[in-house]
Amino acid sequence: MSAPPPSPPPQPPPPTLVQPAPRKPAPRRRLWWHRLIFGLWYRPVEVLDEARDRSAWSAAVLLSLISGAIGVLSVDAFHTQWAVDRTAGLQLIGLAEAGVLLASFVLGAVAHAIARTLGGIGRFAPTASLFIVLFWVTDLPRLMIAAWLPTDATFVQAATWTTWGFGYVLAILLIRGQHHLSTWKSAAAVSVQMLAALALLRLGPVR
Repeated sequence: MSAPPPSPPPQPPPPTLVQPAPRKPAPRRRLWWHRLIFGLWYRPVEVLDEARDRSAWSAAVLLSLISGAIGVLSVDAFHTQWAVDRTAGLQLIGLAEAGVLLASFVLGAVAHAIARTLGGIGRFAPTASLFIVLFWVTDLPRLMIAAWLPTDATFVQAATWTTWGFGYVLAILLIRGQHHLSTWKSAAAVSVQMLAALALLRLGPVR
């Protein structure tokens, strides 16, 4: 018996002018401010990676106002002024809040400017706003403790150095991720601000 003839090779599909639509990347889920604030404490690397190239001005303003209010309410001079003239006390709170907001913005802007000077490629809004957020997130425990205990107390000093060190590390991670710099350049980009904050805000008198 003769072998059956070989089957013809499969024909390619006919050409078509209709091309499949490209798949759109999955949308990034919204990073709510409470997830950002609390996440910096128990999963900071993941949160900073998720927050990359995102602005967080609402959380930055909220934390600045809360921190400024705690700082003012813990000063004895404010309580004296409040007992004498409550209108003047409210004006003092307003001025303090405005000063904290301005100082916070300057800290974030300087961090971004130095990072760009060192070769960073990050955008201003994410860098500045996230720097403000992590700065006050890490300082809030120190502020609340110093509101009840003397500044020179051992526990307050320990909290000051611990929260400052944690904030410094987070600031380095932030600049490294936002601006794609090396760890050493990222540390240099935030050293001036963190050392100034340590000297003026955290180790300075709060009463």
